[in-house]
Amino acid sequence: MYSYKKEIGNLGENLAESYLIQNGYIILDKNFRCKQGEIDLIGKDGDYISFIEVKSRYGNLYGTPGEAVNFIKQYKIYKTAQMYILKKKLYKFNFRFDVIEIILNHQNNDFSIRLIKDAFQI
Repeated sequence: MYSYKKEIGNLGENLAESYLIQNGYIILDKNFRCKQGEIDLIGKDGDYISFIEVKSRYGNLYGTPGEAVNFIKQYKIYKTAQMYILKKKLYKFNFRFDVIEIILNHQNNDFSIRLIKDAFQI
């Protein structure tokens, strides 16, 4: 089961990265990890550094992908973002937390993407 979830996650992150680039983001980092957690994508969108969580699913049977970004996950992303800011010395930038929801289709290679800018604040 783990490898199946990982494959879906990797596919979603690749689709999200392409989508963001097409929409004017500059990707600064992917899969940034530290002891606090992991951030899927970090991008620059205008004057903002955006910490982006990508959630991919086959359908909405158990809720939307974005609903999986609960308070505990948000807090981990926030703490990880703090470490990234310190490590890269990005003190002068504005920051926000975005979520990308990707719904995949079992029947074909079609998918839908929804970008939620400023999805949460801590």
